[in-house]
Amino acid sequence: MNSFVKSMTLGIAALAVAAFAQPASAAEKVRWKVPVGFPSTLPALGDNAPWVADMLKVASGGNVQLKIFEPGKLVPPFQIMEAVKEKKVQAGYTWIGYDMGKIPALPLLAAVPFGLEPWEYMAWWYYSDGQKLAEELYAPHNVHPVLCGLIGPETAGWFAKEITSLNDIKGLKIRFAGLGGKVMQKAGASVTVLPGAEIYQALEKGAIDATEFSLPEVDQKLGFNQIVKNNYFPGWHQTFTSLHLIVNKEIWDGLTDESKGIINLGCMAGVTNSLAKAEAHQGPVMAGFPAKGVTPRKLPMDVLKELYKLSQEVFQEEADKDPMFKKIWESQKAFHKTYALWKSYGFLPRDFDETVGQ
Repeated sequence: MNSFVKSMTLGIAALAVAAFAQPASAAEKVRWKVPVGFPSTLPALGDNAPWVADMLKVASGGNVQLKIFEPGKLVPPFQIMEAVKEKKVQAGYTWIGYDMGKIPALPLLAAVPFGLEPWEYMAWWYYSDGQKLAEELYAPHNVHPVLCGLIGPETAGWFAKEITSLNDIKGLKIRFAGLGGKVMQKAGASVTVLPGAEIYQALEKGAIDATEFSLPEVDQKLGFNQIVKNNYFPGWHQTFTSLHLIVNKEIWDGLTDESKGIINLGCMAGVTNSLAKAEAHQGPVMAGFPAKGVTPRKLPMDVLKELYKLSQEVFQEEADKDPMFKKIWESQKAFHKTYALWKSYGFLPRDFDETVGQ
């Protein structure tokens, strides 16, 4: 039994016992300030942290309370890990790929070009090497990671002009994050990383020509469709997007098993909640594209193949420089190889479904 599942099981057992035998006042009180990387107004991506906080408060009878702080209210979005590391805050909730400049292997835990699918990543995290490797990666930085949210593939981006070949990407000023940004740089784009709240203005002023950010629903909420009208798919650069509760390791280690179990349980519920919401909402949003003048487009297969080749080059370059990147990358590749065998036999093909694409 891995450490996460054991901790979660102990938490469930402790909750059951506490409900019948232990006065609420005897339980450990957890009171954490938690800055977040995304506004709580953004569906699935941002509103999951408050949902988890509410569930933890209810499930623990008020013993575990996370006070959520919107981006920039307590800590700037790109400085959450440093604040947690230095114990300026107890924990944060964010997309950990933003810290790749400090820990090069982090994007492999956050979003991987041509990587694992969401449920596949979930399986790797909980029942293979994921959680263990994440803890190993973060330990020297005094941080403990808890998977706490997950959404499906993003869109491949918003572009003013059609993309018919890789040449159309050369020279573009584009907002792109993580390993996908390194791939786009190899493809000849000028890449910048901006917080979500700054992208609309950058597009409007022409500081960037194109952008990727998140799900169609999230991107629409941020208004990208008001400026550029070509929304490209599939999200090759982020086949999954994971969100983590990162906790100061000294604080985490000092918790009781009951508190750890409750937090792990709440975050596992957060993974289910965010993925379910994300999958439920994107179809209706895309169905409304014509009324907004938006055209959904698929990247040509030749472009995807070239991006795949460039992605493999980026992975190899990063693995050659960083042992932990290599270790995590090899673990994901090995897991994907065996998972692909199950997927090829176990899942029903949908080619014959006449409703698809209608």
